[in-house]
Amino acid sequence: MAILGKIRERSLFLIIVIALALFSFVIGDVFTKGSFGGPKNSIGEINGDNISREDFAQLVEQQKTQSGNRGNQMQYVNAAWDNLVREKIYKLQLEKSGITVGEKDVWDEILKQPFVQNSPQFKNEIGLFDEEKFKEYVATLKDAKDDDEQSRQAWFSWLEYERNIKSNLELRSYNNLITSGLGATLKEGERHYIDNNTKLDLEYVYVPYTYISDSTVTVTDDEIKAYVKKHPNDYKAEASRDISFVKFDIKATPEDELVIKNNLQKLITDSEEYNKAAKANMTVVGFANSENTEEFFRDHSSDTPLNNNYFIKSKLNQSIADTIFKLNIGEVYGPYKEDNYFKVSKLIAVSQMPDSVKARHILIPFVGSTNDPSITQTEDQAKVVADSLLTVVKNDKSKFADLAKTISSDKGSGAKGGDLDWFTYERMVPEFRDFSFENKTGDMGVVKSQYGFHIIDIQEQKNLQKTVKLATFSREITASEETENEIFQKAETFAAEISDGKDIDQLAKDQNLVVQPVVGLKAMDERVSTLNNQRQIVTWAFDKDSKVNDIKRFDIDKGYAVVKLTAKHDKGLNIGAAKSTIRMMLINEKKSKSIKEKMSGDNLQDIAKNFNVNVQSSKAVSLGSPILPGVGRAEDIISILIALQENKLYSKIDANNGVFSVKISKKESPLELDNYTSSKATVSNLQKAKGSKVFIALKKFANIEDNRALFY
Repeated sequence: MAILGKIRERSLFLIIVIALALFSFVIGDVFTKGSFGGPKNSIGEINGDNISREDFAQLVEQQKTQSGNRGNQMQYVNAAWDNLVREKIYKLQLEKSGITVGEKDVWDEILKQPFVQNSPQFKNEIGLFDEEKFKEYVATLKDAKDDDEQSRQAWFSWLEYERNIKSNLELRSYNNLITSGLGATLKEGERHYIDNNTKLDLEYVYVPYTYISDSTVTVTDDEIKAYVKKHPNDYKAEASRDISFVKFDIKATPEDELVIKNNLQKLITDSEEYNKAAKANMTVVGFANSENTEEFFRDHSSDTPLNNNYFIKSKLNQSIADTIFKLNIGEVYGPYKEDNYFKVSKLIAVSQMPDSVKARHILIPFVGSTNDPSITQTEDQAKVVADSLLTVVKNDKSKFADLAKTISSDKGSGAKGGDLDWFTYERMVPEFRDFSFENKTGDMGVVKSQYGFHIIDIQEQKNLQKTVKLATFSREITASEETENEIFQKAETFAAEISDGKDIDQLAKDQNLVVQPVVGLKAMDERVSTLNNQRQIVTWAFDKDSKVNDIKRFDIDKGYAVVKLTAKHDKGLNIGAAKSTIRMMLINEKKSKSIKEKMSGDNLQDIAKNFNVNVQSSKAVSLGSPILPGVGRAEDIISILIALQENKLYSKIDANNGVFSVKISKKESPLELDNYTSSKATVSNLQKAKGSKVFIALKKFANIEDNRALFY
C-alpha cells in the first residue's frame, strides 16, 4: 500500500515522463520517416509536381479495381506510376502549348462512348440517349461510394475511367500538334522520289575497320569515362544493386516419396482403426470399395479435386492410357507418379461419345447471370420463358433460327440463328457440354449454366468412341518435416560461414551448389532472376543499412536463398553494360583515323595499292537497291553519294563500319513525274511515324524523382 501511495503522489511526474517519451517517439518517427510533408512522405516529383503518398495510394487502388484484382501489388504500383508520369509530362507540354483539357472536354468525350450511347439504361421512352439519365447514374455512384466495398470499388472504377479519358484526350491533343508539324510538301515528295530512284555506277575502295586488328588498338578506361561525360544524356542510370545468391530447394527425398506412396497404397483397401468413441476397432472403407466417391474425397482430402469429366484415350497420360482402358468399372490402378503427385485412379463409368458436336442454342439470361442492367427477369421467370421456347421449337424446328436472332442474348451466335458450329468436349461449360455429348443427334432440351438458360438443339455428332470417367485421388509429393529442417539448417549454416568470412564461390563449389549473380537490380524491381518475384530481396538490397558484402537468408517459395550484396551503384552517370559497346566505338574511331592517314593518292588505283586490295565496281546502285559487292547493304554511303558529282574522287568517307574512297562514273536520274503526291504521302507517313517516339524523348528530358521504393 505504501508503494501505491508513493505512485499516486508522483502521478503527475509519471504522466509528464510518459508524455515526453511518447513525444520523442513520435517526433523521432517524423524525422526518420519524413512526416509533416517531408520528402519521405512523397512518392516522388514529376517536373516540379509533388506526388503525395495518399494521392498515389488512391491511384494504386484504382488500378487494382480496374484490373479486377488479377495482378499483384507491384504491378498496380508500376501501372499507376507510368500513367501518372505520362499524364504529368503531357500536361506540362499542353500548358506550354496553351491547350487545356477541361472537365467539359472530358464529359463530352465520355458521352461519345458507345457503351454510354447504346446502353438501354440511359435511353428515354422513345429509345434515344438521355444525358440526364446518365448524369443520375454517375451521381448515384458517387452517393453510394461509402455504402459498402462493392460500391466503393465501383466509384474508384469510374474515377479511373474519367482519368483515362482525360489522359487519352491530352495525348491525342498533343500528338495532333506534333503530327500536324510532321507533314511533307510536294517538293519533299519530289526529292524523296529522286533520291530513291537515282542510279549510280560506282568505283570504290572499301577498307573495313576489321582491316586493323582490335588487339593493336588501345582504349583506356579514362577515355571511356571522358566519352560518357561528353554524352551524359545517353548514359543516365538509376541507382542499382548487384547481388549473388545460392538457392536451397526444399525437395522430397526418395525416402519421402516412398512414405507418400505407401500411405496412398494403404488408402486403396479397407483397414481397421480404433474408434475412441465406440471404444472398438472399426472398418474404414478403402478407395476400391467406396460407394460414394465424393464422400471419400472429402473424408480423405485428396490434393487434387475430383474430376467428373469423361476422357477419350488420347487425353490421358499415354503411359497409363492402355491400362486404364482395360479396367473394369470399379477397378483401381495405382499408385503411379504423374507430375508432382502420386495418384490412384478408379474407373467410374464407360460411355460412347463423339469427339465433337455441332449444335445451336438460344440463351435466356436472368438477374445475376449477366452484367447487363437491362435484364430484370428472375431465374424462375427465365426458366418459364426457356421451357416455353423449347415447346415451340420442338413442335416446329424451323422457328429455331428466327427465335435465336430475335430473343437470344448471345448476339454472336444469335445472328447466325443460334449456330455454334463444331466444338470439342473441353470447349463448353460443363452443363452445356454434358447435354451435347451425352445425348444424341436431334435431341433438344433446356440446361442452366452460369450464363442463363440454354435451349439446345444437337444438330450433328461425329467420331463416336469409347470414353471413361475416372476418380483420381492424389497426394502431392512434398518434403517431410525432417527434410525441411535439414535444408533449413544447411542454408543457415551456409549463411553463417559466409558471414564469418568464407568465400561464397569456394564454399558453394565445395557443397556442389551454384552461385547465381544478378547485376543491375533496380529499386522498383520485383523479379530476381530464377527466384522470380522476391520484392523482399530488392528492398533489403536498397536499404540504407545494407552494406556491400552483407549476407542474409530469405524464405522463398519451396526453399531458401542465401543472398550476398556484392555492389552498390549510385544514381548518375553509369557506364555499366554499355562499356564494351563504347570501347568498340572508340576503337573504331581510332581505326578510322589510322585508315584515313594511310588513304592517300590521287586515284583509286593508288589508294587500293596502299591497302593491297582491288578497286571494286558496281552498276545501277540506288537506295532502292543498295547492295555493294564486298560490302553488303550500304544505304548510308549511297545516301551520301546521291548528292555528289560524277567523275570526282571522294575519299575518306566513314560508312558501313569502314572507310570509303569513291568515284561516281555515272549518275542516272529517274524520269520526272507529272505529280509527286504519292511520294509526298510516303514522306508524310514516315515523318508521322516519328511521332510515336515523342513521349520517349519527353520522358528522357523530364525531371523525375521516384521515391516509390521507400514505400513499396
